[in-house]
Amino acid sequence: MISVKDLSFSYREKPIFIKANCMVGNCQKVGLVGPNGAGKSTLFNLLMGREFPEEGTVTVQGSVELVSQEVKRDKILEGSSTIRNYLDSKYQYQNAELKKMLVGLEMADIDLEKPPHKLSGGQKTKLAIIRALLLEPDILLLDEPTNFLDIAGKKWIMNFLAHYPKTILLVSHDLNLLDQAIDKVIAIDIHKHTLEEYKGNYSNFVKRKKERDDLLKRQILNEQKHIARMKEGLQKMARFKTDRGVKQRTQLKRRIEKLETSLPDLPQEVQQIKLNLPEPSHVGAMPIMIRGVSKSFGTTVVLDNVSLSIAKGERIALIGPNGAGKSTLIKIALGLLTPDSGEIIKNNNLDIGYYSQEFEVLDMDKNLFEIAQEQAHLSEGKIRSVLGKFMFSQSKVFQKIETLSGGEKTRLAIALILLKQHNLLILDEPTTYLDVMSQRVILEALKKYQGAMLFVSHTPEFVEGLQPSRALLLPQNKIRYWEKELATLAGEI
Repeated sequence: MISVKDLSFSYREKPIFIKANCMVGNCQKVGLVGPNGAGKSTLFNLLMGREFPEEGTVTVQGSVELVSQEVKRDKILEGSSTIRNYLDSKYQYQNAELKKMLVGLEMADIDLEKPPHKLSGGQKTKLAIIRALLLEPDILLLDEPTNFLDIAGKKWIMNFLAHYPKTILLVSHDLNLLDQAIDKVIAIDIHKHTLEEYKGNYSNFVKRKKERDDLLKRQILNEQKHIARMKEGLQKMARFKTDRGVKQRTQLKRRIEKLETSLPDLPQEVQQIKLNLPEPSHVGAMPIMIRGVSKSFGTTVVLDNVSLSIAKGERIALIGPNGAGKSTLIKIALGLLTPDSGEIIKNNNLDIGYYSQEFEVLDMDKNLFEIAQEQAHLSEGKIRSVLGKFMFSQSKVFQKIETLSGGEKTRLAIALILLKQHNLLILDEPTTYLDVMSQRVILEALKKYQGAMLFVSHTPEFVEGLQPSRALLLPQNKIRYWEKELATLAGEI
């Protein structure tokens, strides 16, 4: 059981929770929802005892295990010498039992003696979930468990959640998962910094939340009209010169200020980004060509004779299951890995903007303004304007990058890429960590980009929205001209 009573918690003087309350009963399956940066991971850290309330109490009865959204920061995984040791360091299970679970996640060929840090992001996530399951906690906290996962992984997660006999608290932006896996929603209100509880699945929550938001909008608009009328009255009172008149005017002004201060923000809505991107720098007709590239890690063949040419302004989707070699091919194209055979031919004017699902290009010790100024060389006003269009408030601009949520880091990384004149963007899972609103904001920004693009995404709507001209299917090494069903395929593998 989980009980949160009158919880107040701030991070660097920014309130996250104020007098927040919620309850999770035994064996309940609950979805925790809220926009990027709302405090979902913070609540998990409070439940794990990694953070402590400033006021109120957080009570957890029973053993707890957390599967974090940023698996690459799992020190146990990164420090384990073998997959076997990571999954079951006390050797309580036979190899055959571990293999059975790996088969369910389509990882039958994985060598248990292989170091886990060499696996793909999706494979690491699968291992982290298996490890948590083997520990049999009373309460399982899952922070974006479908991040990096192909369809096999997502189906396995759905089945696992349906049959898990204990308490689950789940953070996910996978709407299908939330609809099928939970019987209650706890929503973080980013304006009041409270927790709201809704019975039923995610679709029921959306319906009830919309009704509540529509009512709030009407109340706010009515209050704004009332304030406007009061301001008109205040202007008319400007001619009052008597002591009594001045006093009345002062009292009315204070009432207006008090009402404006207490007026809540309108519920957030997706808006079109009005962003003028710089023109991509000049490059030849064929910015990059990949010819006959092969790559193995030990005895595992990841890429076998892959060829791909990307024309100027062309958009190509990389489609394939976890471990098919998508990230490996990207790193070879970037020069971060050396192929065993084959060659990469780059135009002399090639300028690549790279988004990594592991944020290697972000300096975590800098704040948003520092890194934007360092990378884009723009004025403070321009930087603030661009960051604002990517949903960063003025108070966020001087916040350290290490303190941002995964979704906020993604928005920042893509904003930084789009501020430059890159003529080729390489995007490795840009929708990972993003809530629905952030996905739409990023999609609208990328649609305006005029250069070439090579990208990976398991989100069909996002893939289709970018309108690629071709797709490279891995591990088959097939190039196909774009057809609508390929977007569905991207979400199914």
